[in-house]
Amino acid sequence: MILAAVTVVAMQSCGEQKTELTLQVKTQAGVVEGFEADGVKKFLGVPFATPPVGELRWQAPQPLQTWEGVREAKDFGNDPMQPNIFGDMSFRGPSRSEDCLYLNVWTPAQYVEEGLPVLIYFNGGGLMAGSGSEPRYDGTALAQKGVIGVTANYREGVFGFLAHPELSGETSYKGSGNYGFLDQVAAIQWVVDNIAAFGGDPKRINIAGESAGSFSVSLLMCSPLSKDNLAGAIGSSGAELMPYGATSLADAEAQGKALLESKGFNSIADARAMNADDLQNLLPPTGMASVVLDGYFMKENPDDIYKKGEQAQIPLLAGWNSLEGVPSAPTVEGYKAQMRPTFGDMTDEIFAAYGILTDADVFSQKGFNLAGDLFTGFPTWKWCDYHAQTANPVYRYKYMHPRPKVSAKMGNMTGALAGGVREKTEEEKAAEAAQPQVAPGAVHSADIEYAMGTLATNEYYDWQPEDFAISELFLSFYANFCKTGNPNGEGLPTWTPVNGQDVAPVMQIDVVSKEVADADLENAYRTLEKFYLSR
Repeated sequence: MILAAVTVVAMQSCGEQKTELTLQVKTQAGVVEGFEADGVKKFLGVPFATPPVGELRWQAPQPLQTWEGVREAKDFGNDPMQPNIFGDMSFRGPSRSEDCLYLNVWTPAQYVEEGLPVLIYFNGGGLMAGSGSEPRYDGTALAQKGVIGVTANYREGVFGFLAHPELSGETSYKGSGNYGFLDQVAAIQWVVDNIAAFGGDPKRINIAGESAGSFSVSLLMCSPLSKDNLAGAIGSSGAELMPYGATSLADAEAQGKALLESKGFNSIADARAMNADDLQNLLPPTGMASVVLDGYFMKENPDDIYKKGEQAQIPLLAGWNSLEGVPSAPTVEGYKAQMRPTFGDMTDEIFAAYGILTDADVFSQKGFNLAGDLFTGFPTWKWCDYHAQTANPVYRYKYMHPRPKVSAKMGNMTGALAGGVREKTEEEKAAEAAQPQVAPGAVHSADIEYAMGTLATNEYYDWQPEDFAISELFLSFYANFCKTGNPNGEGLPTWTPVNGQDVAPVMQIDVVSKEVADADLENAYRTLEKFYLSR
């Protein structure tokens, strides 16, 4: 016999009736049973769509089938199919599988009627790798701040982003590709339909992501399938805007067709017949990380949507890290020589705008700014710039604090891209012996554990009290933003939105966090923008 999902209790103070949130919750598809730990109710591995296997490979996610009885939700579901691109990624799912459309809910609610805000976090990994089971995205600390945390898997690489003329012919909208993005849309819709049963408010859904997850957030804000379901957005290091843009359906179909034919596939049926592991080995996920103008998820170039102000009219909190990229040469002339094929006649103007005038400037913050902007900084800046023009509050940050040294117990290991470690090269060992150093800034993805309050889940680094203090600040900004659309709060440094400011104020998050307005750097962004617009 199914236990009751809820118990009615009388509130003696005012005679109101509230419904206790128990560990069994009835979703639209059936009852799930979670567990409680750390003062948070956790529901892990909850399906939000039918497994996209067999004939459903390379189709939009299909509605979930209902089930009878109680489904346990105490362990993570399968992680998405992916090769070992980032060897330091850590997963908690039982295996990698096409059957991967699961999400996880962390809720602090005691009663169903609490109407708490929600944050759905989409993982990074270049749209090629990653999972909602990664410890760095864990929602426990966020829930302890009064916000329901959700992570959701989406199909990666060739399983999530292959376009093909045959696939377009199968759909009512005559488009293909974007399956991973459509998975994200389905996860958001599941939250809209079910989060009230977990003590959440379906009208207070915020989405967040880092790197590829941030690119995704920028697209979900302007997709007609998702934008009306959002109350706020958080982006860390990336946006699908200039210079990235979108791929036409015709180009994406041609690329997909050529890829399959190069591996001997004459039809989509042949490719669907191959098992997932063999297909993954045969078709590595390269060249499929751009949104396709499929006429369904994305009908126009995202830049055009933002220019017209047709994106979701919601608050935005976005930023990037101080060491997103490193200059490719040690001298000004060497760096210019490497960039001249890209910048052409504007090379000297761009370098001057960034203040890179001497060899000493190249490996200073000035040089790091340019290198990082060419990767994620500029498109994130442009995202903020576009959105501020439609009178929505935009809070911009730059994360400055470097990770500490790798813990001594890790031996001859050094930090890697996804928050883990890798073995040091002989050159790195020699350099460390001569002068032990920490990276001179916050590298790509270094902010995640701080922002999500998950430093303790990463045992690779020698975290210090200052790291936990920064994490408490960053997480508080996130939680306040989800609750009110404004990161400000008691005891926190004042954070001013960029809207209407001649020089945009930026929250520099560090041991001492403060707002900084840098007119020279804003001019550098405008100079780089001029270059991109001239192409």
